[in-house]
Amino acid sequence: MCQNDEKEVHLYNVMFPFWMLIWFPSALWLILIPLNYLIDALVFWLSARKTTSLSFPEALKRSGKICIAGFISDFVGSALLFLTNYFSGDGWLWKHIGYPVMWNPFSDVFGFLYTLCAIAVSGLLIYLLDKRILTKQAVLSPEQAKRTAIHLAIFTAPYTFLIPSSLIYPPPRVPRVIL
Repeated sequence: MCQNDEKEVHLYNVMFPFWMLIWFPSALWLILIPLNYLIDALVFWLSARKTTSLSFPEALKRSGKICIAGFISDFVGSALLFLTNYFSGDGWLWKHIGYPVMWNPFSDVFGFLYTLCAIAVSGLLIYLLDKRILTKQAVLSPEQAKRTAIHLAIFTAPYTFLIPSSLIYPPPRVPRVIL
């Protein structure tokens, strides 16, 4: 009798980290865009309401550009992670940064710190773009715009970069590298 040995096949080239969902339009966007818009409007309103008479409906109206700036900033941070992974090669950089960034940032201190840097870059960009947008809208004083932009940067930074893809599917083995 012939025995058929079936092997489990993993197509790792089609799997991608959670943070790359930002690059692939899907039905998930139908939920993420309005949710992100509401979160941005809520943070904007909560930050500005202490010093202005801004109502929540007014904050909703004024949050469109803030939401777009947040998405642009998230794209920049995820591009940083993607390009680093793409150019990391097979050596130390892949083992300590590329692999952890793709599968589990908590698995290596260098990968974790690098992911935090990508979040910080996105947060800084959120701050700079939102400060400019809020200053141009002329609803807030320059000092209020600065404080509100700081709140938006802190509370809307892309912390999803830290979600391990290994929670969704098992990571491939790290190839042995001899330096």
